[in-house]
Amino acid sequence: MNPRFKVRPPGSNWGDFGPNDQIGRLNLITSQKVLQGIAEVKEGLTFCLSLPLNRPGNQALAPSRKPPKVLPALVGRKQKPFLNFPMSLVVNGAIDVGSDDYATIYLQHSTQWDGFAHSGAWFDADDDGEPEIRYYNGYKGGEDVVVIEDRGDDTPNHGGALRLGIEHMAASCVQGRGVMIDLEKHFGRQRRAVGFKDLEQVMKADGVVVERGDIVCFRTGLAKLVWEGGDAPDPALLNSVCAGLDGHDDDLLDWISSSELAAIVSDNFAVELHVVGEEKLSVDCCVSPLHRHCLFKLGIPLGELWYLSELADWLAANNRTRFMLTAPPLRLPGALGSPLTPVATV
Repeated sequence: MNPRFKVRPPGSNWGDFGPNDQIGRLNLITSQKVLQGIAEVKEGLTFCLSLPLNRPGNQALAPSRKPPKVLPALVGRKQKPFLNFPMSLVVNGAIDVGSDDYATIYLQHSTQWDGFAHSGAWFDADDDGEPEIRYYNGYKGGEDVVVIEDRGDDTPNHGGALRLGIEHMAASCVQGRGVMIDLEKHFGRQRRAVGFKDLEQVMKADGVVVERGDIVCFRTGLAKLVWEGGDAPDPALLNSVCAGLDGHDDDLLDWISSSELAAIVSDNFAVELHVVGEEKLSVDCCVSPLHRHCLFKLGIPLGELWYLSELADWLAANNRTRFMLTAPPLRLPGALGSPLTPVATV
């Protein structure tokens, strides 16, 4: 029994990690799993897996998400820019100079983690015939995930995810063993919905094995195009190239469930392709079925727009697919997602 729900979605794991769990499959990254990640470090080489957070330089991928602005903080009665600012304390005849700044940033514009409050669904968890908005482990829209209005002043704002905020994921550290699956190597940059049969063939060809608690990374090549696009990437190009997982493929969703992977990462926009044929969209009311399966049902975090190309190339050249991955989000209470600078060590 769970105090938040009487029934859970078919195929979900709500309650399996405890009635109040807020980190889902990240519970599978145990101390033993961390040691497995450490054991993959042979050369001491590190790879930054983040795009510059001002990429893409426009709203080519998500019209609702804008590139960040970084501005000098304001200081003093006259609110002067705190940049090359002379300090009042004189030491040995010298005046120290200080600089400080702030940023306005859409947390899911660039390299990011999707938190569990990012994607929910209407579901009758009370079994009373009336569906309501629910999130992973039965947390409720309007009660656990709420709208916070900007009051336009300096009142602290701790975000709308009163439960399932990204800070719980940050506290878990997200450090363990990563596994690379290189879709670009096999499919180039063609637009392709990758189902389980494709995935199975790729994994067999490259000797990829995914085990319980692994963080699985998919290289498609899109993030490299985003970086190369600079301040004005072409929306038509970015939305017509590179592979993505086929969230409409039930066999693929079953593999995600049975593999017991801890998290999924991709260098494309949404991990999955949003539209896989008009005929499927017309009969399936779920626009992002992989998001629903992972974030809503199973508590599997999704990483998007990671920069994986340099790491994937090195792994292929050295006949490896595994590495140590360190990837905590910002410890920002109440946030629905977060930018990050993941690091791979090989």
